[in-house]
Amino acid sequence: MNEIKPQGLAIEAKGLRKAYGRTQVLRGLDLDVPWGQVLTILGPNGSGKTTLIKTLAALIRPDEGTVQVAGADIRRRGNRARRIIGLVTHDTLLYDELTGYENLKFYARMFRLDSAERRIESVAERMGMTARLHQRVGTLSHGMKKRFSIARALLHDPLVLIMDEPESGLDQDALVLLEAVIRDKTDPYRTVIMTTHNLDRGIALSDRMAILSRGVIAYEAPADPTASEGIKDKYFEFTGLTAGVGQ
Repeated sequence: MNEIKPQGLAIEAKGLRKAYGRTQVLRGLDLDVPWGQVLTILGPNGSGKTTLIKTLAALIRPDEGTVQVAGADIRRRGNRARRIIGLVTHDTLLYDELTGYENLKFYARMFRLDSAERRIESVAERMGMTARLHQRVGTLSHGMKKRFSIARALLHDPLVLIMDEPESGLDQDALVLLEAVIRDKTDPYRTVIMTTHNLDRGIALSDRMAILSRGVIAYEAPADPTASEGIKDKYFEFTGLTAGVGQ
């Protein structure tokens, strides 16, 4: 579906700095994510995870530094980058006064999808939302809104999926569906970057783990289930906190 061919790295961030007033959030952060990789970013509240996610997704601009998505600099070619990114944030990016179907139809038009009806049916079924398609989003529970938010992010079959704590608010059935989305290797170039507080889930689903602390990537390592204690030790070393397990 995506006419943009993968090139370079999926994500390449260099020297990212972002401040809100006098508060420095990102402090010269570097991050490389190859095509086809699932990267989980751990970090305590206030560490800059959401700011990083929004910067990588071309929603906000860094004060300094560069981000390239599929070789495109988001400062100069942000629209091109957003076309291949699927984004899940704490904000569902849905309109409460519209039905789930109407929301997905709106985004299908925005991405100029040729087969909009088929894609809407596909993503709704994938997230177990077919029966809720014609219900107004404002009447749905938080968990159901989150399912539609994930369906929206998948609608245009993005090469890069960027998610900020996507499991938040999901019930166990929805978590299973989300994990299937993250594990999906149908497209070998599909790249996933997500944040989480759940160390176990991050290790189970990822190829690589990273710890965000004091505005930089302080530690990176392969997501090895046999080395979870080591990752917890590193998390405590760099944040002074205990990494979440099974949350």
